[in-house]
Amino acid sequence: MTLVAHLTELRNRIAKALLAVLLAGGVAFWWYQHGLGTFIRAPYCDLPPDLRYGGDTQACGLLVTDPFSGVFIRLKVAALVGVVLSAPVWLYQLWAFITPGLKRHERRYAIGFVAVSTLLFAAGAVLAYLFLGAGLRALLGLAGNGVVVALTAQDYIGFVLSVLIAFGVSFELPLVLVALNLVGVLSHAVLAKGRRWIFFLTIVFAAVVTPTQDPFTMLAMALPMIVLFEGAIQFARVVDKRRARRQAAAGFPDVPDDQPSPLDPRPSALDEPDRVDHRG
Repeated sequence: MTLVAHLTELRNRIAKALLAVLLAGGVAFWWYQHGLGTFIRAPYCDLPPDLRYGGDTQACGLLVTDPFSGVFIRLKVAALVGVVLSAPVWLYQLWAFITPGLKRHERRYAIGFVAVSTLLFAAGAVLAYLFLGAGLRALLGLAGNGVVVALTAQDYIGFVLSVLIAFGVSFELPLVLVALNLVGVLSHAVLAKGRRWIFFLTIVFAAVVTPTQDPFTMLAMALPMIVLFEGAIQFARVVDKRRARRQAAAGFPDVPDDQPSPLDPRPSALDEPDRVDHRG
């Protein structure tokens, strides 16, 4: 394909991906009034009455401080949920654009990575939602007695969305190690040697990234990430063993990749030329 043809294909695939996001966002915009908004407010509504605005008089009221806040909140939720719901479509468009330039086994890996990355992001978001209530209770409880807690709808929903995104993206990081191992950049020996540093940096990462900054949410992110990183290390061990067996079967297991093959400088013997009969 020419450069213009590649750009045309990229434009068409981006248009399809954006169309899918818009359609899913429209569904989410309608869904917000029919259960999605209640689902997002549920962690706040489950808090004790003294940590909610209005206490017993108002179940879980969120403040709106300007006329446009409601519209912006609904649009923000619709945009994020639309991206998540349409992920299979735009991930497929991305894969379909790059797959002609990949080898056959690399295409197989691409399909697996798309599926696993989607599942990991969903698992991280679900886990974050389950621990939102504990994180909110710890944070709001630090205000002490005599303080009226009145969260605005924009701040609360922005907080919830940031936690869900932080957990979802963080659960993708172990997949990066798997990808680097599959392409031969990181070996199991390197990963195993740096296991302690990986776990330590995971805890530091969770402490910095979690918006709540409370120990419950930090541990809720760090512990599953450590398990996933350990799974990535064990996966690298299996891949490296299979790669070593293939190299041993090929007859050059200990030859470095940058070592040139030996050449014989001696000239080879030439075949005798065929005799041509010029008579007749």
